[in-house]
Amino acid sequence: MSEQVHQMFTQIAPRYDVANDVLSMGTHRIWRKKAVKLSGAKPGDAVLDCATGTGDLAIDFKKTVGPGGSVLGTDFNAAMLSSAPAKAKAAGLEVQFEVADATKLPYPAARFDVASISFGIRNVDDPKQCLMELARVLKPGGRVVVLEFGQPTGAFGAFFKLYSRFVMPLIGQALTGNRAAYEYLPRTAAAFPAGERFVALMRETGRFTQATAHPLMAGLAYVYVGVVA
Repeated sequence: MSEQVHQMFTQIAPRYDVANDVLSMGTHRIWRKKAVKLSGAKPGDAVLDCATGTGDLAIDFKKTVGPGGSVLGTDFNAAMLSSAPAKAKAAGLEVQFEVADATKLPYPAARFDVASISFGIRNVDDPKQCLMELARVLKPGGRVVVLEFGQPTGAFGAFFKLYSRFVMPLIGQALTGNRAAYEYLPRTAAAFPAGERFVALMRETGRFTQATAHPLMAGLAYVYVGVVA
């Protein structure tokens, strides 16, 4: 991660949840639940959620794996993580949170059943290395789950391009005081490989026996699932 990106997330962290809810009209919460469902996570599983931010996906996973399972949420930015423990506690859930780099995970091989990253892989220096690390820490047959923006086409795609280019920066600035962050985030989403191009990247790692893409809202986002060899 560049220092610029690190500082950007530190600055928007206090208002990140509010901005997410307003900009997506709450849709991101539905997408995270879909990612948990597609992960195949079940009671008793051990889950690693990278780029967990304020912990929303980690908390959703904990609701699924139950008291017999475990969830570890990590993020490269301590400020983004700062509100996650209290959020989990308020939900009555025990979730562990740690600062960690998703491309250099400090965990042994074959520790987890599921490893996920949501809206974060496009921000890492080497997405392919990130995928390989997520696969490394999984047990054989474990699932890597990636939730990320796509590039919708047609009339909806045209509308979203206008929304992300002109409206998101204005709202982001009003809510967080950082317009540049909400120019950077949609710009990187528009440039990142989506759909079958991302599936091809997963296959290039040689770590997956299966890799599939599940479009959400006409390709505005995707859930990618890779089964580890």
